[in-house]
Amino acid sequence: MTTFRILLTMGLVLAGAGRHPAMAFGLGAAAIRTTVMFFEPEKFTDVRDGYQGSDAGRDATLAELKKFIIQRAARHLAPGQRITITVTDLDLAGDFEPWRGPQFDDVRIVKDLYPPRINLVFQLTDAEGRVVSQGKRELRDLGFMMKLSINHHDLLRHEKDLLEDWLRAELGPANKG
Repeated sequence: MTTFRILLTMGLVLAGAGRHPAMAFGLGAAAIRTTVMFFEPEKFTDVRDGYQGSDAGRDATLAELKKFIIQRAARHLAPGQRITITVTDLDLAGDFEPWRGPQFDDVRIVKDLYPPRINLVFQLTDAEGRVVSQGKRELRDLGFMMKLSINHHDLLRHEKDLLEDWLRAELGPANKG
């Protein structure tokens, strides 16, 4: 009985969201044009939420980055273009330093020694489905500590800045629409 209720609720949500699953999660048309996948995220270099890390923490971090990529890519895509991005490795800025003692197990220490790194492959297609651009990118920002950031409270600001820089370089400046 509860399975039926869950399926019925999901059906109503999706129907009310314009018949596309992305609409149900508040991502709108941007998600229809942008696909983001994480290849074997359990093997990523560092997506931990603490020294030991947890699957829930990793999944929450990846979900936030996915939402960011979908929203920002939409600003850079020309009308009719679609992009598929597969993240193959991720190393968040900073690291955990267990030698500082047990009270620091869940404190990410961010310094120049630990820059953000994102490896990805992508494919950009036009309105007719022809491949416009594709490739493999290894994103790094060794000067990430020198950048001014508007949102100092965003724990993923360094990774988001890195992704925004890549989107701008790869797809061009944001559209004004």
